[in-house]
Amino acid sequence: MITRKTAIETPEQVVEHLRSLIAEAERTLGTNIGEGAEDKLSSLRERLVDMKEKVEDGLGVAREKIVIGAKQTDTAIRAHPYESLAIALGVGVLLGALLRRNN
Repeated sequence: MITRKTAIETPEQVVEHLRSLIAEAERTLGTNIGEGAEDKLSSLRERLVDMKEKVEDGLGVAREKIVIGAKQTDTAIRAHPYESLAIALGVGVLLGALLRRNN
């Protein structure tokens, strides 16, 4: 279970951060590696580690939500098996009719 209190970012924000990190890495590697390169690379490494932790936290939260949703779905199906079967049958018939009509 995640106990670290970090701000959860949206997937779009994480992708934007990764893009900026990659762009900065390309600029750093494309420039003259010499003076100040150690500081830039260590700063870049720290930011990459932070982003990795944020992505791992996000994946952990998503995994927990999926497990909770699966348990709730299982409980609902077990509480109302015939209704669940009827809904699944109805959805299957509708999808089959739509797919058959398109072909």
